[in-house]
Amino acid sequence: MAPEADTTTDGIGVTADQVLVIALSLPGVQRQASGEHTALRVSGKGFGYLGPEGDRLQVKSTRDEQAAWMAQDPATFLASWGAGRFGWIDVVLARTRHDEVTELITEAWRLTAPARLTRLLG
Repeated sequence: MAPEADTTTDGIGVTADQVLVIALSLPGVQRQASGEHTALRVSGKGFGYLGPEGDRLQVKSTRDEQAAWMAQDPATFLASWGAGRFGWIDVVLARTRHDEVTELITEAWRLTAPARLTRLLG
């Protein structure tokens, strides 16, 4: 099977540009400078932060999802920080697949976006 055009030759690794394409395809998402990071926001609330080097992504998740991703691959998915019912995941982009990053970003967006926007995705 030939590799997809948006992945590395072995199917592993996601670039900062790919992260932005995924995030900005969701309804109402805006990117904004936030210190050295690039914030991904919907309705004024952050759900993801791309690191200054473009090699890491922090995404909002539930604490259960945070634990599940970390158990799956602790070298790729690390605990970032937690606040209330949310646990943020620090993702090493060079070690991930496009579908994993798409799922993480979409779920982070769903946790943050207002219902009127989440209904647009069904």
